[in-house]
Amino acid sequence: MYIKNGLVFHYDSGFQSEELKLSDGKIEKIDTKPETCAKEEIVDATGCYVLPGLVDIHFHGCAGHDFCEGTTEAIRKIEQYEAKHGITTICPATMTLPKERLLQICRTAAAYDSSFLKGIHLEGPFLSEAKKGAQNATYLHLPDAGMIRELKKASGDLVKLVSIAPELTGAMACIRECASEVQFSVAHTEADYETALQAMKLGAMHVTHLYNAMPPFSHRAPGVIGAAFDSGADVELICDGIHIAPPVVRATFCLFGKEHVILISDSMMATGMPDGAYELGGQPVNVKGNLATLADGTIAGSATNLYDCMVSAIQMGVDPVAAVRAATYNPAKAIGLDQVCGSIREGMPADLLIVGKDWKLQRVIKGGKIQS
Repeated sequence: MYIKNGLVFHYDSGFQSEELKLSDGKIEKIDTKPETCAKEEIVDATGCYVLPGLVDIHFHGCAGHDFCEGTTEAIRKIEQYEAKHGITTICPATMTLPKERLLQICRTAAAYDSSFLKGIHLEGPFLSEAKKGAQNATYLHLPDAGMIRELKKASGDLVKLVSIAPELTGAMACIRECASEVQFSVAHTEADYETALQAMKLGAMHVTHLYNAMPPFSHRAPGVIGAAFDSGADVELICDGIHIAPPVVRATFCLFGKEHVILISDSMMATGMPDGAYELGGQPVNVKGNLATLADGTIAGSATNLYDCMVSAIQMGVDPVAAVRAATYNPAKAIGLDQVCGSIREGMPADLLIVGKDWKLQRVIKGGKIQS
């Protein structure tokens, strides 16, 4: 298969007028000189961008299903929805649940044979009760290196990212002990600047949904956000139009640069579904439009997929190159998958999107095969 006449995205140099030759599910060749290919299938990308498939490293579900259902059917339905919307690599997040339930979810994921499912994000149970958000306080747990290793083993090494509140007893020791095995992410925390910075120096160089469930960025108390800036940590950002105001989105890209912002959806099961009553982590959630809330009004994830979040960021005024990079290469690199997804390079899996100049998704190619 050849993809011709498109503007091909590169995370380090932006859009280039190039031709892609796909073979055996991979990108065989990238060239600026068109080849004669009369016998080959041709995808004409005239007037379009060619992007890497998107990579979501923090979302809970969609299409009426939650990753924490812990069933192959739930993962399959989630994967099908994500594929239709340009997300070709997924690292879904768990919620704060009992250990045995988390083990079962991890075992199911380990047994699931898929080119989409490349990781698991443990968002909990090592979180602050005061900043728990939509997490269930009943199952919060102090940081435990043994538990992390048990879950990682049960997942077949799919656990890539572990959210943690660094002020909790044992958190620093846990980060120090396991930082070479998983990527820790500062999350759902009351940590001040000094505590957060210490955690980042030990290896927690990632921040879960920046601004949400943490102290604000103040001129006298810079907190987690200031520590992330000073340490050069990667920061997740939800651009669904609900969680973060547009000026803050724009400011975040300026503050952290295109190298360190990671767009996530934090989507829950109502994504792609009508308004109504749903669940997240076993707790009832009401969804109206893009807003998902618990009974007390707490925002409970999002109802927007990653592709729409990326487009929203662009519409908010973020440079398109920075926004695309934040939804592709940056998340892949953050969890050690940049050699298998998130960019367009020779030898990489042919996970590609054909996108109009109006940012409407036209085609999804997964493993060199047209999905939609």
